[in-house]
Amino acid sequence: MTQRIVVDPVTRIEGHLRIEADIQNGMIQDAFSSGTAIRGLELIVKDRDPRDVWAYVQRICGVCTSTHALAAIRSVEDALEITIPRNAHLIRDLMNAAVFLHDHVVHFYHLHAFDWVDVLSALKASPQETSRIAQSISSWPKSSPGYFAEMQNKVKKVAESGQLGIFANGYWGHKAYKLPPEVNLLAVAHYLEALDWQKEIVKIQTIFGGKNPHPHYVVGGMATPININSDNAIHAERLMHVSQLVDQAYEFVNQVYIPDLLAIGSFYKDWTYGGGLDNYLCYGDFSKGDIRDVKEYRMPRGVIVNGNLNEVRDVDPKDPEQIQEFIDHSWYTYDDKPTGGRHPWKGETTFNYTGPKAPYKQLDTNVKYSWLKSPRWKGIPMETGPLARMMVGYALKKDEFVGIMDDTLKKLDLPLSAMKSALGRTVARGLESVLIANWMKDDMKALLSNIKQDQVTFDKSKWNPNTWPKTAKGVGWIEAPRGALGHWINIKDQKTANYQAVVPTTWNASPRDGKEQLGAYEAALKGTQILDPEQPLEILRVVHSFDPCLACAVHLTDLETNKMTHIRIM
Repeated sequence: MTQRIVVDPVTRIEGHLRIEADIQNGMIQDAFSSGTAIRGLELIVKDRDPRDVWAYVQRICGVCTSTHALAAIRSVEDALEITIPRNAHLIRDLMNAAVFLHDHVVHFYHLHAFDWVDVLSALKASPQETSRIAQSISSWPKSSPGYFAEMQNKVKKVAESGQLGIFANGYWGHKAYKLPPEVNLLAVAHYLEALDWQKEIVKIQTIFGGKNPHPHYVVGGMATPININSDNAIHAERLMHVSQLVDQAYEFVNQVYIPDLLAIGSFYKDWTYGGGLDNYLCYGDFSKGDIRDVKEYRMPRGVIVNGNLNEVRDVDPKDPEQIQEFIDHSWYTYDDKPTGGRHPWKGETTFNYTGPKAPYKQLDTNVKYSWLKSPRWKGIPMETGPLARMMVGYALKKDEFVGIMDDTLKKLDLPLSAMKSALGRTVARGLESVLIANWMKDDMKALLSNIKQDQVTFDKSKWNPNTWPKTAKGVGWIEAPRGALGHWINIKDQKTANYQAVVPTTWNASPRDGKEQLGAYEAALKGTQILDPEQPLEILRVVHSFDPCLACAVHLTDLETNKMTHIRIM
């Protein structure tokens, strides 16, 4: 007999996600992913000055902070054919890299680790044995028996209080947990350390962008004056501070994050669920030169279909036949048509809610059931994110990607096929962090070298709208921590005529399309074994492995009045 279980909301993510899964004989036979709130930022920026759009759409998310701003800035610069100064390019990449490392570390320790780590089991651990394990896998200095005993006492006090706080609502004691108490204690201790570390790495955004979250950008470069001898600009002391933060990030990733990832992963080598589509897409990013020179991208660009690593296909966000968003199972309409696909330059954000009135027990998944659209590449559903980037980089035989993946798989004694799982997706995120930490060090050296002869960060040659063509359109693509992000803009008479954003979680969490092809979450959940339907930990493992950000994919409006919020400044 088939049993449908509902997880709503899925916690430890940003936003509102509902998963409905049909289970038979302990296995998920079918799954449905529903975003339960809508996004309207595209409507808010219509008719506004394109130079201001980045400040609005950056508010799509407070987790990715600057990624939407950067995509928006690039879309306008693409439309107006603006090339930014070298210093601005390096600063933007350093800021984006800081977002990646912050996001990946926070995801591993604070959002995803508890799907693999049993917190209360840590109370049974021997601090001496935990110390031995820690010192055997890393030279990180905080590894003494006394240190782990102190961490254990902190957890014990929380547990004895009867108010677990940040550790509440976990499926502690679940049969799917496999770690010994000592490794659980190690992970919990580093959970607390990561809380301290994450507030340091974001200072890179604050120094270069003025604040965090939502730092400042400007069309044409950066609003960041550099003068190593001035107190009113980015001077030598601040640059040295950034260098120290880059070094600290490199150390934390390599001495804490990766050793923990491999230690935990070694106990779950048989957890092969959650592979999903086997189709991967990435736009590429972190260019050594100009952002338009895709041959210089360190982060790969391309598409893999049906797991064929012998063929990496090209991806062009400007091609109207490649990127399209379908709405056959989404609560939107196109020109009063309830189905079909559109390239973002011709996209619409027209709400058309036809679902049940809340509260409801189940969605009718035969019709429209999500506020997320269904992006497709040439009509094919795609997974995007760290696993996609690692697989495309590996298929392209990029030395860094091949080397780190082969070395890690050898350490874990796993085949390449093991990467196509929830565990593999989590491993890919860690390996990507190692690469990005290396690139940050290179970019910091390049910035320090470049400003010796050039301190320019802004090109004002096309700042005046009088220099713009009557109509223009552009696309800003970027690899965000969760995957391929694109912002498309149409400019007419110096105003934003149309704007569309297709974000990573829209790709991954999308509902079915008109061909009934599943989105990445839905495909990844199929075939997953569920030990206890009352505590579906396995669903969380699979979904969390994507690092969902529904706030990027959806935003709120009032369904009673169908009105957006209007703010009047007097």
